Amino acid sequence: MKKNIIVLIILLAAITKVNTQPLDEMRAVWLTNVDSDVLLTDVKIAEAMDYLASINVNVVFPVVWNKGYPLFPSEVMDDYFGITIWPNVEGRDPLERVLIEAHRNGIEVIPWFEFGFATSYSQNGGHILAAYPDWALKNNQGNLVVKNGFDWMSGIHPEVQEFMTKLMLEVIDNYDVDGVQGDDRLPAMPVEGGYEEYTVNLYKSEHNGASPPTNISDPDWKRWRADKLKDFFQNLRDSVKSRSEHLELSVSPSPYPWGYDNYLQDSKSWVQDGIPYNVIPQLYRQNLSSYITELNIAISHVPNDKDKLFAGVLAKAGGYVVSPSLLLGSIQANRDKDVMGESLFFYEALRRDNNLLGDTLKATHYSSPAINPFRNGVVWRPKATILNEDDPAVNLVGVWTQFPINGYEPNIYITNDPNYAAIEYNFDVPYDAWFDVFVYNVPNTVNSDSARYTVYGDADSTIVYVDQKDLDINGWQKLSTEYLSSGSSKVIRLDNVGVESGKYISADAAMIMINRKLSPDVVVTSIDENNNSVRKAPSYFNLYQNYPNPFNPITTIEFAINTPQFVSLKIYDVLGNEITTLVNDYKLAGLHRIDFNAGEYSSGVYFYKLNLGTTSVSKKMILLK
Repeated sequence: MKKNIIVLIILLAAITKVNTQPLDEMRAVWLTNVDSDVLLTDVKIAEAMDYLASINVNVVFPVVWNKGYPLFPSEVMDDYFGITIWPNVEGRDPLERVLIEAHRNGIEVIPWFEFGFATSYSQNGGHILAAYPDWALKNNQGNLVVKNGFDWMSGIHPEVQEFMTKLMLEVIDNYDVDGVQGDDRLPAMPVEGGYEEYTVNLYKSEHNGASPPTNISDPDWKRWRADKLKDFFQNLRDSVKSRSEHLELSVSPSPYPWGYDNYLQDSKSWVQDGIPYNVIPQLYRQNLSSYITELNIAISHVPNDKDKLFAGVLAKAGGYVVSPSLLLGSIQANRDKDVMGESLFFYEALRRDNNLLGDTLKATHYSSPAINPFRNGVVWRPKATILNEDDPAVNLVGVWTQFPINGYEPNIYITNDPNYAAIEYNFDVPYDAWFDVFVYNVPNTVNSDSARYTVYGDADSTIVYVDQKDLDINGWQKLSTEYLSSGSSKVIRLDNVGVESGKYISADAAMIMINRKLSPDVVVTSIDENNNSVRKAPSYFNLYQNYPNPFNPITTIEFAINTPQFVSLKIYDVLGNEITTLVNDYKLAGLHRIDFNAGEYSSGVYFYKLNLGTTSVSKKMILLK
């Protein structure tokens, strides 16, 4: 014990010097649904994000795919299996709550598809392989590949690849996420696998009818399978980036070359070919000497791409919890090797022993906020702007009573004034951008089921009714998405118009939070929430990359405008000939989505062009039949 204390004192002394440097670091944490209950309630999620923000964590990787179940309501999963979500969270949307609470605190959210190409754990493939037996990964004896208890599907089978791609793109399309992440099972395949019918036939078609070697470690056979996984990863990257160049494609593989020899994960060439934007090898060791050895090996494989390399640090596994001295020593080793960040597996370790590890990080390496290195100096998720109900910028009309019940912060306002009553939230909008507008709802059975909110955007106002007596509508509730110009502005009004006689309405905090899907070009350069430095705000419209791309024959095109105006959207062939007009009409402010059916056109490159008055922008798309 005495030796550990001495080591810790020495580390703390060294770290004092480190923290004088400008901070450009990733501080990430994985959120699991195994050995952790953080995702099981909205309250726990909110408390976790508040704590992580307090110790200056800036990225969370929440699990969204585990044991064959998504942790978000999934139409893709429903289409394939008649299942929408992990049964333990049915009726909720943990991903949505993580996004709200993390982004509120200025933390990026990159959903983590933990199980990847594994279907289940010791369940003979579970419901996935029961529905699609052809998806099973087979060994050279024709049996299902089960490795370390995990049941596997074939990562080379095109239907499996399509399913996983759809699942990941569903998250990107339905949520304002900051990226997606695979790990030691995505993309991956145990070296024992590849003998299922589809893969064997594919191999034969590319090798003059010859069958795959029965030796699972044959170098050419390993390379062929690894390259098929790499091709999938490249296609996945292209699909992700077709949505937005700002989305991170992250991966946390087993360390190379072990991961290649055992799971066909050629992470070395992935990085060299620029597929993932960041790679976090799982350097899971329980002593500092072994950790540094693994760190040096990881660096040696990507010497020219070290800026993409971060470290996966084991903080907890079963009954094991990393000691403060080992955790600090590992992070110090990262910095000594110019590895500017790490991700800790997993969240619960930080909260053990009255937050010992988390508070230790806050007192040392994480004592000041940091900007994610992969954002090139941009604060991608600036903290939300929040007004509590008793803030001076909030105006009351009529008779309101402060009520001692816990809301966002202690107390809320309530009224059942028979005359007109209203509460108005006047925000100091920090920059011109699209914002998601929220209110904090504290439901009560004596409240109205039709509390009327008016949300004021630059172009128009929106009326939203909230059922304040529904006990399931609790915490932050999104009202709408609006384009707001910087400066002081009335954004929300709650009034009692239409409220049933004798019923109450309640008012608590309100919040505006940047929508990065619609405002990717707003450049915030200061991490200080009270001193945001903003370069040129976005233009008054955005045209987004179509998806899917390439497509056959239907693709979706989205554009956003911040004021009502006349818009035209036209399609041109590669020679510049106009072939069709999708939009030629007056459109209200907001996000607009149009499908383009190219069934009558031939394969090739096409362009779509958005025109607004004298301004236009175009993008390229590929029809591949």
